[in-house]
Amino acid sequence: MVDFIWFTAEIVFTVEPPFTSQNDRVYAQVETKKRFIQPSRLLSKRSTFSKSVMVSVAVPKMGVTELMFVDPGVKLKVSTAYYRDVLLSQQMIPATKQVAGDTFVFQQDSAPVDRARDTIQLLQRETPDFIGPDLWPPNSPDLSPVDYTIWGVMQQRVYESRINNVDELKQRLHDVWHGMQQHIVDWLSASGGSD
Repeated sequence: MVDFIWFTAEIVFTVEPPFTSQNDRVYAQVETKKRFIQPSRLLSKRSTFSKSVMVSVAVPKMGVTELMFVDPGVKLKVSTAYYRDVLLSQQMIPATKQVAGDTFVFQQDSAPVDRARDTIQLLQRETPDFIGPDLWPPNSPDLSPVDYTIWGVMQQRVYESRINNVDELKQRLHDVWHGMQQHIVDWLSASGGSD
């Protein structure tokens, strides 16, 4: 991973843990058996009706941001204005600049809010270097180490014991995130979580 590239991603965590491992999605070579895949490489499905929170982070090798909680009820897939005006402008970009100063490259994945014209214009204006969607591969597990490794490790650690409500879930997320030392984040980002 290039030291100055900041990868971003959002995910929904639920109070109820993933309910069945048979529905887990695996990103691996076609002939690989699921039982030989490390748990951190599984993307788990959840119950439809469990209370949840959406969180976002930015991760480079130089230091991670705090977890950023998306306001309850906001559907980022359709709310480009919230993503651009709140999550990016008020939280993500200032947090990134606090760690990196004016020397960083900003990389997103291909979610619809990431590709929106107003979002692209904001990032071209507000970040020192931005990798635009015309340079994004169409579908690459290596594009965002947050999506394909870090969230898996977070899920595994968050759900080690029962969670009773959203407040407990938020606290657990904070505790787990703060317990992930930078060298672990660096290793997961560089290796994809594999040995």
